[in-house]
Amino acid sequence: MTTGEGTPQTTAPPAGSAKRALLGRLSWGLADQAASSISNFAVGIYVARSLGVTAFGVFSLAWVTYGVVLNVSRGLATDPLVVRFSGPPDASWRGAVARSTGTALGVGTAIGAVCLVAGLALGGRVGPAFACLGVLLPGLLLQDAWRFSFFAAGAGRKAFVNDVVWGVALVPAMVVAARVGSVAAFVLAWGASAAVAAAYGWVQSGIAPRVAGARGWLREQRDLGYRYLVENVSLSGASQLRAYGLGAIAGVGAVGAVRGAELLLGPFLAVLMGLSLVTVPEAARVLRQAPHRLGTFCLMLGGGQAAGALLWGGALLLMPDRLGELALGDVWHSASLLVLPITLGVAGAGLGTGAAAGLRALGAARRSLRCQLFASAGYVGGGLGGAVAAGTVGSAWGVAAATVSGSAVWWLQLRSALRERHHNSVPEVRTP
Repeated sequence: MTTGEGTPQTTAPPAGSAKRALLGRLSWGLADQAASSISNFAVGIYVARSLGVTAFGVFSLAWVTYGVVLNVSRGLATDPLVVRFSGPPDASWRGAVARSTGTALGVGTAIGAVCLVAGLALGGRVGPAFACLGVLLPGLLLQDAWRFSFFAAGAGRKAFVNDVVWGVALVPAMVVAARVGSVAAFVLAWGASAAVAAAYGWVQSGIAPRVAGARGWLREQRDLGYRYLVENVSLSGASQLRAYGLGAIAGVGAVGAVRGAELLLGPFLAVLMGLSLVTVPEAARVLRQAPHRLGTFCLMLGGGQAAGALLWGGALLLMPDRLGELALGDVWHSASLLVLPITLGVAGAGLGTGAAAGLRALGAARRSLRCQLFASAGYVGGGLGGAVAAGTVGSAWGVAAATVSGSAVWWLQLRSALRERHHNSVPEVRTP
């Protein structure tokens, strides 16, 4: 018996040891994302307090653009790696990692060149930030590719150490950037420290990224990679379109306000993203070892994340203004109005990620692509429609409604995929 990816069905290990191994992998995922998100949170807070809401909006545009490019890299390079090569490291894993990281490096170089040219052409306040982002994209994407490679091998500790290296390198870089006092300087500090961690990932793995192997990797993984590319880009592209559109409708300061509210949810988002690093590999393991438990696993995963988001958001709503001002400075006043709708949106997204992990593990790329396109269209439509109707607050509520609706679609598609798999796995009974 095989899974949707052609992986042989394996005998499940004893329940106790399997649970301990799962908890260990989840713990390293949370620890790694905590290290990453603490760095990102510190950068966001530092920039918000140092530059004010408008300049922080410019920084946020560069950040959102990086998110789009990161999802291009993940869709083509590391998502197929996680689905098809999750397990103990062996010769096939090493070869796949070399080509996957080479693909990420190639994506960063190609799109980075475009960002550099666009930034130089734009000039003004936005152009230098984008030019700096273009120079540093290869290192940023390679660092992320190492993280996913380590988690695919079940070596979350290495990913954690790599993100700690990034955080340590970030401290002196941010001190220098603060002295310069420009958005471009902060982008350089953030990206250059990531390049240090990317170089260290090479040392940790002992594997050289093979950019020349990118074409072969893309060809071998095209059945998953291109669908994941469209799926991921539709997600991050929707965020970028919403940010650009919100800036055009309500001003760049509105983008900074949204980013400020998202920073307030940073500690919980760290947990959410930390789990996302291991959910697909774990769902793939559940599918191989106990396929009848996949639906329950995904429901517990998504429900737990949604509940956590609501609890964290409730705590933020009770936070005194003086603490908010201490964290975000002038950004707090506009960001605090967005906490409730953004919390509901994150809860909806958390619920949907459980179903998304199940669809990824099943290799149901068509279904997951359909879900993501629906969710992305709703995100852009709700965010911009709400902005037209009621400014920044309206945009936040529009996004929340779209995210909750998108989560329902994810679960409907997972239910259909599980029924389809169960039907196909039941042998046909013939009567004499």
